[in-house]
Amino acid sequence: MKVLANDGVSQSGITALENAGFEVITTKVAQEQLENYINEHNVDVLLVRSATTVRKPLIDKCPSLKVIGRGGVGMDNIDVDYARSKGLHVINTPAASSHSVAELVFGHFYGLARFLHNSNRDMPLEGDANFKGLKKAYAKGTELKGKTLGVIGFGRIGQATAKIGIGAGMNIVAYDPFIENAPLELEFFDGQKLNFNIKTVSKKEVLNQADFLTLHVPAQKEYVIDETDFKEMKDGVIIANAARGGVVNEIALVKAIENGKVARAALDVFENEPKPEIQLLMHSALSLTPHTGAATNEAQDRIGSELAEQIISLLK
Repeated sequence: MKVLANDGVSQSGITALENAGFEVITTKVAQEQLENYINEHNVDVLLVRSATTVRKPLIDKCPSLKVIGRGGVGMDNIDVDYARSKGLHVINTPAASSHSVAELVFGHFYGLARFLHNSNRDMPLEGDANFKGLKKAYAKGTELKGKTLGVIGFGRIGQATAKIGIGAGMNIVAYDPFIENAPLELEFFDGQKLNFNIKTVSKKEVLNQADFLTLHVPAQKEYVIDETDFKEMKDGVIIANAARGGVVNEIALVKAIENGKVARAALDVFENEPKPEIQLLMHSALSLTPHTGAATNEAQDRIGSELAEQIISLLK
């Protein structure tokens, strides 16, 4: 059986699949050529990440496909229900990248709290000629300890982010329409464990209380954070979106920064990927990454291994 990992897969996944008798193809096939390639090579399994889309026409025209796999959480680039209605298995790895996304969020939060995103740009340009000026400009940082972390979307990634927040000494408030409470277990280097139970509250309560706000929700038809939501927030809130482009109204975000409601913000995802709006790319109050939330070696190893395990279970 043949597996086409069109957006790549870790060596751990390749090794597991090959040991189980699968042929793994890692050739990157252009979207418009995918149908022909799958049919010519009689591909059984198509693995994608966010770059490749799998829609109804492709599903209909590729009868050899048995499994569609998404390396990661969100499957908005796959017509999941339609594929399953045609008898295909659709799989993903919802837990594999949770911690990597959570760490990226806190990387942004610590950077924004201490203006690292700005000083790292300015020091190479002005560090020798304007050292004292830069020191004064970036001297009003804030600590995360003792602050309130608001989490919108309290699934696996939201909970992983909350765990890091607890470790940083933050108070946690969370909103999720499908979860009433969540038990969180923190594991430490010496084997000790601490357990916390977080009861979710309303979205308005989260917006009212959060000093730092992070979103972990799937793609939506409408904005999760829109102009009216910014009005509910504390003045000077710091926001991170490492979920999906389009869950935060980017125009409203820029306005909220300009009027002082939002102090600074981090974006790992954008409404217009892979070409974010220039006003976002150039904005000094934004810390930006190119959709790299799950892009750690450890997460990719977990994703590859989990996909391989599911494929072997389904087809062997």
